[in-house]
Amino acid sequence: MKISEKNFYKTVSNRGENLLIEKKSKFIADVKPVDNEQDALEFLNEIRSKYPDATHHVYAYVIDENNIFRYSDDGEPQGTAGMPVLDTIRKEGIVDVIVVVTRYFGGTLLGTGGLVHMYGASARSGLEAAGIVTRILCDVVEINVDYSLVGKMQYKIASDKLILDDAVYGNEVLFYLCLEQEKTQSILNEITDLTSGRAVYKIKGSKYIDLKEKEK
Repeated sequence: MKISEKNFYKTVSNRGENLLIEKKSKFIADVKPVDNEQDALEFLNEIRSKYPDATHHVYAYVIDENNIFRYSDDGEPQGTAGMPVLDTIRKEGIVDVIVVVTRYFGGTLLGTGGLVHMYGASARSGLEAAGIVTRILCDVVEINVDYSLVGKMQYKIASDKLILDDAVYGNEVLFYLCLEQEKTQSILNEITDLTSGRAVYKIKGSKYIDLKEKEK
């Protein structure tokens, strides 16, 4: 996972693939998270090798660093393929991703509107298969409490839906929480009040956490 200067951004968490069929034409969307343009082009070549007999390999990618984006109709009528794929990525606000839509022509022309619809729908289905996430920069905070406060801490974590990275039980209990950086201090103030100042905390570092749409 790359390091960004942003506190949060949308991307996909994994590779994904999905097949749509329209009038016997097959549209296969392959999606991958990428950190740079070289990664995107390598994936494109991989998909071309995977489907060497396909009619078209339409693609679009968006790289957050330096705001790089590219797309190609790959022989489809201009504006009917690559741009709908790129528009789908942009409408979701997703970066650091490549979408390749491979088409096997089924023998029936779909028309301009049909192509725009199918390439956009295929891209969307591929992004969903890859898992759209919001990547949030979090502080990793170690919170040290004695056993009499464990119940309060567990209730706080559950009720506020805080991200518990780990818990270590020894003479005392260490909770490792991942807190959104803009909320870290206010949450720590609440924990201080909750424990009457008996919780001892230390910020250990930071890392990105992926939240799915339904978890936000």
